[in-house]
Amino acid sequence: MKITFEKATLNDLVAIKEIYDYYITKTTATFHTHPISFEELREMIPFYDKKYPSFMVKADEYTAGYCYLAPFKKRQAYNRSAEATVYLKPDFCGKGIGFKTVTFLEETAKKIGFKVLLGTITGTNENSIRLFAKCGFEKCAHFKQVGQKFDEILDVVVYQKILE
Repeated sequence: MKITFEKATLNDLVAIKEIYDYYITKTTATFHTHPISFEELREMIPFYDKKYPSFMVKADEYTAGYCYLAPFKKRQAYNRSAEATVYLKPDFCGKGIGFKTVTFLEETAKKIGFKVLLGTITGTNENSIRLFAKCGFEKCAHFKQVGQKFDEILDVVVYQKILE
């Protein structure tokens, strides 16, 4: 399977929303509890941002998911760090695409000049935890009982990779 990455545009919003709505309604991977509007999605994903790019993940020309780099925090002192986000359609999970996507985001982050890459993950999301660990990220934070979804109290863990 050939994996490629294309710059995400506003034309991709419908596909992105479909993927994200799945994770909102069926999983605890995101802490949104109800589908969000296209406007909220546009605010969340950095379309057309050179420092924080977003991409569609393609597998043999099919849309497999999307990924992006985002500010870790919106204060200037954090400008050396970025947060990596990856969402794949369920049918494309477990096929090595996540590994290639995180690796691609890491290479992109280095070219931009980021020194630290972070992944924020629900504590029960073992697949994402394994993925980031396999990509060389180390656990650096654990926030206990910070969220609740589907009547489940949830932790958040943060994994980081120093890029220099």
